[in-house]
Amino acid sequence: MAPALVEMPTNGDKVSLAELTQDYDDTLRFYLNGTKVELDSIDPEITLLEYLRGIGLTGTKLGCAEGGCGACTVVISQLNPTTGKIYHASVNACLAPLVSVDGKHVITVEGIGNSQRPHPAQQRIALASGSQCGFCTPGIVMSLYALLRNYEEPSEHDVEEAFDGNLCRCTGYRPILDAAQSFNKACGKSLANGGSGCCMENGGSCGGSNGTGDANAVYSADEKKFKTPDFIHYDKSTELIYPPGLHKYQFRPVAFGNKRKKWYRPVTVQQLLEIKNAFPQAKLIGGSTETQIEIRFKAMSYNASVYVGDIAELRQYKMEPEYAEIGGNVALTDLEKICDEAVEHYGDAKAQPFKAIKKAIRYFAGRQIRNVGTPAGNLATASPISDLNPVFVSTNCTLIAKSLGKTIELPMNTFFKSYRVTSLPENAIIAAIRVPVAAEKGEYVRTYKQAKRKDDDIAIVNACLSVKLDDQNVVQAANLVYGGMAPITILAKNASNFLVGKSFPEQDTLEGVMNALEQDFNLPFGVPGGMATFRKTLALSFFYKFFNDVLVNIAAGEKILDREAIPELERGISKGKKDHDASIGYSQKILGKANPHMAALKQCTGEAQYTDDIPVQKNELYGSLVLSTKAHAKLLKVDASPALDMPGVAAWIDRHDVASPQANWWGAPVCDEVFFAEDEVFTAGQPIGMVLADTPQRALAGARAVRVTYEELPAIFTIEEAVEKQSFFNHYRYIHKGDVEKAFAECDHVFQGTARMGGQEHFYLETNAAIAIPKPEDGELEIWSSTQNPTETQAYVAQVTGVANNKIVSKVKRLGGGFGGKETRSIQLACIVATAANKTRRPVRCMLNRDEDIMTSGQRHPFLGVWKIGVNKDGKIQALKASVFNNGGWSQDLSAAVVDRGLSHIDGVYNIPNVDVEGRICKTNTVSNSAFRGFGGPQGMFIAETYMSEVADRLGMPVEKLREINMYKSGEETHFHQELEDWHVPLMWKQVKSEFNYDEKRAEVEKFNAEHKWQKKGLALIPTKFGISFTALFLNQAGALIHIYHDGSILVAHGGTEMGQGLHTKICMIVAEALQVPLSEVHISETATNTVANTSSTAASASSDLNGYAAYNACVQLNERLKPYREKFGPDATMKQLAHAAYFDRVNLSANGFYKTPEIGYIWGPNPPDPSKENTGKMFFYFTQGVAAAEVLIDSLTGDWTPLRTDIKMDVGRSINPAIDYGQIEGAYVQGQGLFTTEESLWHRASGQIFTRGPGAYKIPGFRDIPQEFNVSLLKDVEWKNLRTIQRSRGVGEPPLFMGSVVFFAIRDALKYVRMQWGNDEIVCLRSPATPERIRIECAADPILKRGHVEPKEGEKSFFIHI
Repeated sequence: MAPALVEMPTNGDKVSLAELTQDYDDTLRFYLNGTKVELDSIDPEITLLEYLRGIGLTGTKLGCAEGGCGACTVVISQLNPTTGKIYHASVNACLAPLVSVDGKHVITVEGIGNSQRPHPAQQRIALASGSQCGFCTPGIVMSLYALLRNYEEPSEHDVEEAFDGNLCRCTGYRPILDAAQSFNKACGKSLANGGSGCCMENGGSCGGSNGTGDANAVYSADEKKFKTPDFIHYDKSTELIYPPGLHKYQFRPVAFGNKRKKWYRPVTVQQLLEIKNAFPQAKLIGGSTETQIEIRFKAMSYNASVYVGDIAELRQYKMEPEYAEIGGNVALTDLEKICDEAVEHYGDAKAQPFKAIKKAIRYFAGRQIRNVGTPAGNLATASPISDLNPVFVSTNCTLIAKSLGKTIELPMNTFFKSYRVTSLPENAIIAAIRVPVAAEKGEYVRTYKQAKRKDDDIAIVNACLSVKLDDQNVVQAANLVYGGMAPITILAKNASNFLVGKSFPEQDTLEGVMNALEQDFNLPFGVPGGMATFRKTLALSFFYKFFNDVLVNIAAGEKILDREAIPELERGISKGKKDHDASIGYSQKILGKANPHMAALKQCTGEAQYTDDIPVQKNELYGSLVLSTKAHAKLLKVDASPALDMPGVAAWIDRHDVASPQANWWGAPVCDEVFFAEDEVFTAGQPIGMVLADTPQRALAGARAVRVTYEELPAIFTIEEAVEKQSFFNHYRYIHKGDVEKAFAECDHVFQGTARMGGQEHFYLETNAAIAIPKPEDGELEIWSSTQNPTETQAYVAQVTGVANNKIVSKVKRLGGGFGGKETRSIQLACIVATAANKTRRPVRCMLNRDEDIMTSGQRHPFLGVWKIGVNKDGKIQALKASVFNNGGWSQDLSAAVVDRGLSHIDGVYNIPNVDVEGRICKTNTVSNSAFRGFGGPQGMFIAETYMSEVADRLGMPVEKLREINMYKSGEETHFHQELEDWHVPLMWKQVKSEFNYDEKRAEVEKFNAEHKWQKKGLALIPTKFGISFTALFLNQAGALIHIYHDGSILVAHGGTEMGQGLHTKICMIVAEALQVPLSEVHISETATNTVANTSSTAASASSDLNGYAAYNACVQLNERLKPYREKFGPDATMKQLAHAAYFDRVNLSANGFYKTPEIGYIWGPNPPDPSKENTGKMFFYFTQGVAAAEVLIDSLTGDWTPLRTDIKMDVGRSINPAIDYGQIEGAYVQGQGLFTTEESLWHRASGQIFTRGPGAYKIPGFRDIPQEFNVSLLKDVEWKNLRTIQRSRGVGEPPLFMGSVVFFAIRDALKYVRMQWGNDEIVCLRSPATPERIRIECAADPILKRGHVEPKEGEKSFFIHI
């Protein structure tokens, strides 16, 4: 029987919902990893993910809570009612309501294997270096697992498509794809793989994909691509069976819940209609892809929810002569297959609507969303940017709506009434949709979409355009339907009406439609959603593509036909190669070998533990932050009493709960920030307090109940506003070299310009998390935190709790990514949680939601560089003068060091004899920006490559030649007077140029661009040098502690944290080599301040250098103590023998190692105590160097682009572990590509809040954004005479990130060809990131863009602020 349910409102004499469902079952029955589960006591508000993690299956992760990152992916196996076959669906557990798994088999990463007996998918990803931080890995593994369960032999395309719903911030995706493609046994030439057909498909016998005649050649080659230990062979017969008990499972109607929330699960349409009749306001849930986001992020509440995914009647379809009727709840994955079937059934011409539907689904979302999303869900949510709805409207579909005792037909052309409002009666459901077939002749249907990212992204603008022509090509009907142009999916009425009766293949028809579209979409500059010019231009461009596509099909209008407008950019199957022989010349027994990340297999099996995976403590409380909603305001009142009155809420924490008023202040190097807001807030997202409760859900509800009263104050957001208002932090630095003004007076040309670069969200997959555990004695407290900086965490936790540092133990097991974002910003949450634990004397845990993390943790600093260059006719640059500004946000944090590094890298790799550069930090009311991989270096080098590009254009010289003319030579000095030793950039420049065939490519690009009107290719060749050392001298130190136990095993502790970069792996390799033991005998447990004290943050790409040498120093001490025993027992003695003997001789088998970087210590200007010392001293210990080449293809009609190829060569010295270093290079490059292209941070002008606060709005690169050909190599066959690091290796974490700018400059190169075609010779001043919007607008001169241009009216401002 169902639990007692609160009576719902009744309508007259209707049966109430409680009465209607009183005989419904109240138990969920399903299988979990092969084990039967029955739940009869169910929290109706938890998701599948919360249930799984609550019972200890923590391998499944929470990354975004909106189904956008895939970290929570599990597989749900079920008997698909549409196909009648078992289907293994990859699903976002963070969205799935628990009710949705009844009668199904849930499989998590723990259920398919463990580190002792891994599944081949887990093992291959681990061995292929496909897991770095590992937080995203379980989800990726499960997406691959679903693919393998559903396909006997997945094609290369199937493999690439399988990961559309997964994101990774570390690896750069290439090694994951390599591992996944090892399961692809099909011939590379096969039709399934997009080839011309394999030998057997073409009627011959199999010659093998490599021409050897061996049909298993691909299989064996792929499985052996990675060196020993070999891949586990995949045998499908060993998989978990579909539980026999589910084959005959009888779905029963279910009802369960409590006073706040109730779930109903009908299993027939009749039951559903009865529920809707009894309570029309009941929320219908199919995939929950929209509803769960509303609940989690918009605080919406649905007290009666009805899960409709198990109603088989709504998941059927049939094909009639004139239409196909598709059940409203057919999964989008099944709809794709139905569309394929429709093409076979009706033929290509009549099936055009189905082709359009499938194309729309293809780019709609990841597979996880498509597996649960439905057409009815798309329609009912009525999103104005839905990809499917324009197709349904344009093709004149009809909805079959049912209510109790009544069926009605709703035409799609009148279905959408206003924003999120439809004509569907409140008590009705969408039972089916009828999709009419197209005419055999004369009807044309096409769909288009442009988004920030090609795959798995919401549309900026989409469209489905259709026309019907008679035999004379006169338009009989036209439906030009757009999304993203209005609050609803909308018909362009003026344009559609204009077309009717017109002869289609006429210039006047084209002109008339374009004019009418301008009237239909006369967007204001400040239109909600922004991008007015881009959106209007897209609407025009889509029709232009469609017009020419139809002309080709009707073989008419040849004189006006523009064939080049028709093609869209399509990716091929990606590939890549690495030079696996790079370290052969110097590799040792362990060092120099490509060993997998030591935790990779545990990460692939879900066994690796992250902060929030730590088991719940007794009496533990959960914290939820209350954040400012205003960018700048006085705090008039904070009333927490409504929260404290709520069930389960235990306490309210704010500034009054820290040890003293002074203890509330923090920040390094300047203490200018508060943990809890006091009388004023300075940014939206500033912590005001924290609510503590017994569950995360109750804590969140309590936080939302806290009432905050503000008095708003003026706010500053951008660098330009700050400069205008002189809003700066008290930090000013400069570097002077030579006489700039004299050089300007004497050189041939002086050019000026600006370089503008946006910020970047870290988007580590694991958000900030902390657990504080108070101890019963002496005020002691243990703090587990996802931090790169345990020591500073320890110090500030001690401060807020009022004890000495020695009472606080700060611990880190591993981080799910950091990238600098957890160097200082993690301290804020750790100290708030510690304050809460100290007040309540109970353990307190908090893991931030993705939106909270983005609002509170800071970003990469936006930069503005105003530059002036003096150059001679021959291209030799004589002088550089630049003013550099970064946006520090509301507190200084590390902004000073970031702008300083920007100044030190503003020379790029170019010798400029006279330099005068200065830097300031802008004080604004945005989130406090912080460290991010590269730490100002990429911004400085971006300014350099911007002025190089623009100067080359002004001189009429190829930029590659200008770079070569000015490139440093070995032994020359930088503008801060540091000699360049072991300088290999010129050598790598030549090698990459040759390996890329750059000169030949340039000729090919010239030819291609001359032959193509709208698609243009671009090339770029970009060098880098990156200084390695902390610019703060005192941070260049490290300690290590090594224990040898008398069984011969070795435990290492050092000051660095493991965040995916392979630091622990490298340290273990150094120790194993030094102590002459197998790598398997060395272990690192965690990083903790009670084992290694006074550590520096894990940052600046120096952690292997510092901690590696400290560990080596400890090994030297231990080897000296073990030397007599090695002599006694001989060279073959095991460590167990040596340690055992030494122990009984009372020899100390523990050693404390230490290292500090020698020689460094730079003095900046101004230096009032002694100006003569300005610009002296060594700034960096050495420079890591690299060169990258790239080729891109852009569509100048839409702004779309794709990276065709990238080659990277890095000088990392003698690599400690090439596999780790390759992973760092690939990952940093893709992160850099995102920085310079897709990743755009936007602030909502009206509220002052950041808008891009999750994967739905903020776009990091995905699997299908990486270069289609991605080649990486390490410099080899050179000497590193002056490199005095551990094993003569170079730091590699940050330096390759700037290599991502190569696609930005290749895009800029392509834009030059676009402008040239239209007779525009203005210099391309492209702002970073080069989003599709900026690419399209920077085309600058084509007639469609001119039509689409939107001018702001006086006083009108854009909807978004670009920080």
